[in-house]
Amino acid sequence: MPSKKPRTKRRSGCPLNASVEILGDQWSLLIIRDMMLRGVRSYKQFLESDEGIATNILANRLRRLEAHGIITTQRDPSDGRKLIYLLTSKGIDLAPVLTEMVLWAAAHEETGNQALVRLMRQDRAQFLDQIRQRCAESSVVRAAK
Repeated sequence: MPSKKPRTKRRSGCPLNASVEILGDQWSLLIIRDMMLRGVRSYKQFLESDEGIATNILANRLRRLEAHGIITTQRDPSDGRKLIYLLTSKGIDLAPVLTEMVLWAAAHEETGNQALVRLMRQDRAQFLDQIRQRCAESSVVRAAK
């Protein structure tokens, strides 16, 4: 049974509403994408993303994602002043959602990164297994250091 956080005041009890309230802005989804697909782990790496997130928005979204249990932080073993951001199992469970969003956009909009889209379409289950494995290994490696 998943651990429950204290009840948050929501507009409604609808599960989709809860998802949208946690993840509904573009920056949260792009942060998760960068962690999941690009292996981004540091604040500086997030700032270097193509979309150009502002520092105040990045700091806010990272705090929010951590408060909701989507990501966690650890001290960087090479520089204790810096934090490393990691997806939690709750965050990794978003892989199928982000995959479907990518595939939906690729089917209905003009998008780039067709190599990724082909990989997802070719064998969705294998793609998701690789994402989960990479995220899990990253967490284990960081925890061991």
